[in-house]
Formats: sequence, structure tokens, C-alpha cells
Amino acid sequence: MSGKGDKTRIIAEIIPRANARPRCSGCGKPRPGYDRMPRPRKFEFIPVWNIPVSLSYTMRRVDCPSCGIKVEAVPWAQGKHACCDAYRHFLASWARRLSWKETAACFHTKWDTVCRSVKWVVDFGMKHRDLEDVTAIGVDEVTYSKGHKYMTPVYQIDGGRKRLLGVIRDRDTRSLTSFFETFGAERCARIKVVCSDMWKPCLNVIAVMLPAALNVLDRFHIAKKLGEAVDEVRRQEAKQLAAEGYEPVLKNSRYCFLKRRSNLTIRQATKLRDLLKYDLKSLRALALKEAFDGFWQYESPRWAELAKKEILLEVIGHRHGRLRRKQLNGCQNRNQC
Repeated sequence: MSGKGDKTRIIAEIIPRANARPRCSGCGKPRPGYDRMPRPRKFEFIPVWNIPVSLSYTMRRVDCPSCGIKVEAVPWAQGKHACCDAYRHFLASWARRLSWKETAACFHTKWDTVCRSVKWVVDFGMKHRDLEDVTAIGVDEVTYSKGHKYMTPVYQIDGGRKRLLGVIRDRDTRSLTSFFETFGAERCARIKVVCSDMWKPCLNVIAVMLPAALNVLDRFHIAKKLGEAVDEVRRQEAKQLAAEGYEPVLKNSRYCFLKRRSNLTIRQATKLRDLLKYDLKSLRALALKEAFDGFWQYESPRWAELAKKEILLEVIGHRHGRLRRKQLNGCQNRNQC
């Protein structure tokens, strides 16, 4: 134990076993010793009760007939790293739960140390990962900065095996095509299911690069399109009512149509209950959107197909323009499942 207060540190001194030859860091074989360092070298280890721990060891050099004069290899660290392998893995694990800055502050180390630890773990995983069992993937884009800057993560979503396969810096056709070319034609041929959003360039790349895969559109984006269609029906009807001189009953009612009924505030629920007294196209559009929610509960493709056709007949019968087109597009894409 050394230091006081915030600078308290546990230092564990390591002494080599007597008559044990050091191992060459080049070939890994036991070789005769050459000399020792003048001062011990410290390696950061996992903290104990949030007290920093260091391993202190005087490194030796070996006289290797194959590699020449080399510093010995030690089992707790690699190369010239000042952190033990166990500590780097420890930091990388916490960096998945906290930000890198918070991880460094919690364990009394530097941000660069956390960054290098994460990179070491990722490089090791990339080198030893097996991609032969990938049959289902998910593709989506997320924003990582202001100004519409996107990246596209690609995940494996096989049952019992979910992991990140890659992150594409952009969301254009060229970047996504380049990823699948790097992934390999044989691996692409083994992919059976792709879950993606409704972004057109992504759908085009999937159709070209993964022709044998089933493209499943995720529920969120289909529900979003339906919500946009209902909102457009509401806006058009509100303009029509205002132009004809009727009372603006649809004013301040947007979120009554966009939110689930279970998520409505008391004021919104009251507003929607008052609107139910009127015969409005917006309410019929809302009823169709809510009827489509039951489609996701079917496990049998046959019953799901029947439910889809029934909803389509309702939409076509009401002739809701924009809603009709959104429903048809969403259901036709869903039919690929």
C-alpha cells in the first residue's frame, strides 16, 4: 500500500520463480537470461474496493538464438502495454454499460486507456469471430451527430445468437453494397431472412446482394407510415371543414390520432371521446389503423393473410386516398414475410 487519500494505491510485487528461465517474447520459448531492467515496471490491475492496484515486476531480457536480445514475455500483459489483459477486459466490459469518460473516472484511469482497451477487445473479437452460422440479419440506420449524419449497423438476429456484425459509416447504396461484398458471396447466399426498414436504397441493395433472402419490414416503420397516413387524412378533413364553415372540431387533436389509446393523456382522451360523436373520415381512418394492430398477433401465415385481405377490403371500400396507398404498400411488403 502506498500513497494517502485519493492517491492510495495497492502495489503487488511479483518475484520470478527461482531457477526459472524467462520466455522470449518473439518465439515464446524458454531462453537463458541476459540482464534485468534497472527499475521495476508497473502494470495496472483490476481495482479492489475501488482502490487502484498495480503489479510491480522487474522485467528481464533474454538471449534468444533465434530472435536475438528480447524482453521476456509475461503472462499478465502483452508487449509494452502498461495494463494487464484482465484489466483491459474489465474496462471494456464496463464501457458497454457506461460512457468511456464515466468508466475512466470511476476506475481512476485515463480515457485513452479505456479507448485502447475497447479497441483491443474488438480487434480480438474481429480476428476470432465465426460468421459461418449467420442466417438472419437486421439492417437499420441511426443518427450519430447533428446535421443528418447517419451510420448503418448490421446485426445478426438468429435465435439465441444476437451480435453486431458491422457498422457502416453512411447509409448510401455504395456503402451498404461494399459491406456485403466484403461479407462474401458465400455467406450472403446462406442468409435466409433480412429485417430492415422501408428506406428505398436499402431495399434495392438487399434485393440485389441477397436475392434468396426474405426481406421482413420491421413493425415500427409500417406503423409509422400508417400513422402518417391517418394524420394526413385528419389534416385534409380539417381544411375541408374550415372551408365549408363548420366548427373546427379537429383543432388540437393531432396526438389523439397518433398515440395509442393507452398512452393518451386525460385531456387527449376526453378530446377523442368528444370527437366520437361526429361522423368523420379521420375516425374511420383511425379505426382502420387500430384494426391493423391485430395483424401482428397472428402466428399462422394463413390467418395473417386472411386478416390482411379483410383490412385491405375495408381500406379500399372507404377510399381514403393516401391512407389506402399507405395500407396497401405496407401490407404488400409485409406479405414478403
